[in-house]
Amino acid sequence: MFKSRFMMFILISIIPMPILAADNVTELRSTLENQQSVAVTIYNNDLALVKDVRNINLNTGLNAVALRDVSAQIRPETALLRSINAPGSLSLLEQNFDYDLLSPNKMLEKFVGKTVTIVKTNPATGAETSEKATVLSANNGVVLKIGNRIETGLPGRIVYDDVPSNLRDRPTLITQVNNKGTQNQTVELSYLTGGLGWKADYVAELNAKEDRLDLSGWVTLSNMSGASYQNAKLQLVAGDVNQVQPNRRTMAKTMRGDVMMAEAAAPMSEEGLLEYHLYRLERPTTIAENQTKQVALLSASDIPARKSLLLRGADYYYSNQYGEIGSKLKVDVFIEFDNKEATKLGMPLPKGIMRVYKKDSQGNAQFVGEDAIDHTPKNEVVRLKLGSAFDVTADKKQTDFQKVSNREYKSAFEITHKNAKKEAVTVAVQEPIGGDWQILSESAKHTKVNSQLAQWEIKVPAEGEAKLTYRAIVKY
Repeated sequence: MFKSRFMMFILISIIPMPILAADNVTELRSTLENQQSVAVTIYNNDLALVKDVRNINLNTGLNAVALRDVSAQIRPETALLRSINAPGSLSLLEQNFDYDLLSPNKMLEKFVGKTVTIVKTNPATGAETSEKATVLSANNGVVLKIGNRIETGLPGRIVYDDVPSNLRDRPTLITQVNNKGTQNQTVELSYLTGGLGWKADYVAELNAKEDRLDLSGWVTLSNMSGASYQNAKLQLVAGDVNQVQPNRRTMAKTMRGDVMMAEAAAPMSEEGLLEYHLYRLERPTTIAENQTKQVALLSASDIPARKSLLLRGADYYYSNQYGEIGSKLKVDVFIEFDNKEATKLGMPLPKGIMRVYKKDSQGNAQFVGEDAIDHTPKNEVVRLKLGSAFDVTADKKQTDFQKVSNREYKSAFEITHKNAKKEAVTVAVQEPIGGDWQILSESAKHTKVNSQLAQWEIKVPAEGEAKLTYRAIVKY
């Protein structure tokens, strides 16, 4: 309660004074008004590269340049300032990042041990009186020494003589440079920063036969860096870039979380970059502070797709006696397609979530499932698990078990597939089997997918059932 009243009634009066940098060099301010262009390259893991080009008038010799409106999460050790129109003319001597931002609380903290003026207003007459006070503490409230007495709380409004030089209204990078060239300089400030991120989201719509789909991809950008990037050249890097994790201070921030949906536009272009992939937006876009926005990544239609049903078992019941293993077992539903130019796609797909829809009998698109995909190169298969089938189930039991020796077992199984749909379906049955194994007999021929996986393709008639029986021997 005290804090809210304190923030409501405090009034800061500031007497402007020239800002002096180290060695009494007058500070030159550069704001977004001086910005010529900005380029932002955003990586997957809360990392971005910012290239900020500004026009600045410098003195010959030593200059202290305050570059305002940089990211509040800048990594100062990565900052590089260079001249574009006069390469080699600037020598960087020192740089400081001021991230303590101007606020009533910060002003009080900076004036602990210093003198301020307290102005009181008589509620009856409106007359004002003032007296000097020393700020003793600003921790969870204010403690003042006024004359020979100590007061807590806020007896009036506080008037300050100036603003501390290291207290800024916007995040500011202070650089001391020696200018050996022309006074009018076009400079580029590049740096790495946190607070900027992106992720890919995809929407796929199946056709009525469930054998083709339309696919659109969106990039969702989030900017919590404490700065805005106007008309930025945007690039995105997909891939796992290695970073050394420094032990650095994490700044607490309060975010609004504004959301803006960008209009659909031409898809982004793509190119290889080392062992990663670079996606470039071919038009400038503004990434506002505390904003989430979306831009189009790709669009493709009529992509051939395949639906499959899968029943997957377990390896634990080959070495013991179980009897009934399960009834009405769930059969998983998958959709897959090839990421190839021949299938009207063929673009490296950044990792993200792919959501699948299908139109109902009235033409309304209904959500039928989603799955996460990893970075998917060109010519790879995209496979999505959508959920579990409602009308296709299975009953499974162990029909025989025999311990041949201490580490060798024989067992037999029966799987009954039931299909309540009006059309026939095919269910893939996958059985993980450990150790040295062999299928001794079977009602349908299996495929040895790998050293520990057997698979059967079982056709189940419409509104009917089909059984798979097999006998296996396993030696561990």
